[in-house]
This record gives sequence, C-alpha cells and structure tokens, in this order.
Amino acid sequence: MIEIAIEKRLGAFSLDARFAAPDSGITALFGRSGAGKTSLVNALAGLIRPDRGRIAVAGVPLFDSERGIDVPPEKRRLGYVFQEGRLFPHYSVRGNLLYGRKRAGDTDGPSFDTIVALLGIADLLERRPADLSGGEKQRVAIGRALLASPRLLLMDEPLASLDATRKAEILPFIERLRDELKLPVFYVSHEMDEIIRLADLLVLVDQGKIAAMGEVEDLTSRLDLWPLTGRYEAGAVIRTTLRGHDTSYGLSELAFPGGRLRVTKLDLPLGTPLRVRIRARDVVIATERPTHLSIRNAFAGTIVEIQADRGPQVDLKLDIGTAERPVMLLARITLRAFQELQLAPGKQIFALVKTVSFDRHSFGRHIDNEVC
Repeated sequence: MIEIAIEKRLGAFSLDARFAAPDSGITALFGRSGAGKTSLVNALAGLIRPDRGRIAVAGVPLFDSERGIDVPPEKRRLGYVFQEGRLFPHYSVRGNLLYGRKRAGDTDGPSFDTIVALLGIADLLERRPADLSGGEKQRVAIGRALLASPRLLLMDEPLASLDATRKAEILPFIERLRDELKLPVFYVSHEMDEIIRLADLLVLVDQGKIAAMGEVEDLTSRLDLWPLTGRYEAGAVIRTTLRGHDTSYGLSELAFPGGRLRVTKLDLPLGTPLRVRIRARDVVIATERPTHLSIRNAFAGTIVEIQADRGPQVDLKLDIGTAERPVMLLARITLRAFQELQLAPGKQIFALVKTVSFDRHSFGRHIDNEVC
C-alpha cells in the first residue's frame, strides 16, 4: 500500500490529506486548480516537508514526523514527470535517458531497450530536446523517470501543456506503461477525460482535503460529488466489453449487465474491456418504450435518486443494470419535463442515448475483472 497521512500549512492554504492507495495501477488525483493535488504529490516526492504525519510506500516509511524520518528526495526511488519535460537541453535524448539509468545505480529495473521500445522513441535517440515536439519531449521525460527504476511514478498534469493532437499521442504510451510494466502511478489531472481513460482508482481532492476516494464508476455516478467531478460535463462511467461489430453500418456493440450499447465502430478486437462515459446531457428520458426514433440505444431502467434543487434543471440517477449487477446512468432534464412526466424515485423509465454522442474521449480501457 501507499500510505499518506500528512498535514502542511502553506501560507493561507492548509493540506490535510489521509488515505491509502494500492501499490499497483494508476491512482488519479483529481480536483480544481489550487485544490492541493500538486502539493500532495510534492510532499510524497520529498519536495515539500509536511509539518507532521507519515508517508510510506510498500511499508517503507519515507516520512514520519514522530520517528524523525525524512528520506531525501533522491533516495526515495520515486520517478517524477512534470507538466513540462524538463529535459537537459545539452544532452541528446540518449543522454537524458542514460541520466535516469545512472540515478538507478545497481537497482534492478526495466532495461534501456525495453523503455525505448515501450515509448517508441528509438528514432529520437540522437536528437536534442530543442528538436522534439511537445509530445516527444514528454515521452522522453517519462522514459528518463522509468530508467531511474522507481518504486512509484508521479505524474503531475503531464499532458497539461499539450494540444489535443499531442495528448492523443501520449495517452496510449501511458496505458502501455500501466498494462505492461505494472508500475504504480500517481496521476494528477483536472481533466476528467484523462481520468476515465487511465485511472484505476480516483481520489477527489478539495481545499486540501480528500473529499472522496473509490472506483471511477462509483464516484462519477454520485450526484453529491458533481460540484467536484464537474457538473457541466457530468456523466456516468460504465464498464462494458466489446462484443460485436456491424461493418455494414460502421457500428460496434458494447455489452454491460442488462443491455448492449451501440457506438460508432471501434478499431479494437472483440473482448476488449472498455469504460464508457455517457454524459448526463446526452441522455433522454421516456416513460414508455419508444418507437419510430433514430436513437438506437434504449435501456429500461428505474429512477434511483433525484436532485431537483438546481433551478430549471433536474438531475436523475438511473439504474439500467440487473438486480444482481446494477449499472448507474445519469440524466439531466428540464424542470418542466420532470414535472410533466411525473417522475419520482422508483418509477420505471427508458433511458435513450444517441449513438453519435460518443467520441474518442468517451472510452478508456479497464482491467477486466468481470466478463460482461
């Protein structure tokens, strides 16, 4: 486990964070700018000294105020990837990577060739940072951190300075890092699209404290957390498995307990486990089974929870799964529609979702613990 229980005063800001995360997969720290995400990661890295508390990785204490332990940053065996690559401009890509290997000393870890192949940077080795794109710089920075053979990798908004094209270039490499190296990662972001695609565990940080922690699917479906997860872009995340392709119409089918979701064709093999984000504003509610509609996705469900204190809009939490395996979906409708349809908790409804409402940001892979 990665254990954190620290307090730190930074001017008018107070950090009081206490949680434990598994030493595997990607733990995402999510919250608004100024919430304390970077301060928390810097304390873990040893760049900020807590006023009191304890930090331990795999049972090894890195900081313990009561026992007088404060391991220097360079001896904590933690890799750190910042928003900017921070590469040495006078070194080639090879030189930057070998600097990371030099820091590792005799510690076992992935080989130089393994990291170069994993990140697809073999063609960049003799180039200087000035000759690299933003995405290429970040891949090299990740490689340098990995070659230091860290027990934990810290990534502080590594895609924040990149445009959409460069982000799309980097994300598959972070997925490969998670899936192939099995290295635990703390990933800081304020972009929910990145969290959905990458994270195994979500930690919501708000005003220096841990507001909630759990699986992405669970936290994104909680109406009370929408102020933190992003109300405008709010939506549920469901786990599915790619079960079919309709090549005649360019569609794919994703199975989940209780139904199948049709989306535009995905260039992935059958059986691929996928997270799907369905935005609340893209869900239409019907009180009878619809007919003669262009919408291809219609799921029978039950209203579980209603939040009707948001002026002209009403937020609904729906269960479209089975009795054994509930699947939560969120919907946002107008107050007028809510009243005219006479909606209430326990009411049976149909949730409609347009196939074309999904884009490449709607999907992320997950570890398939259960077959859908």
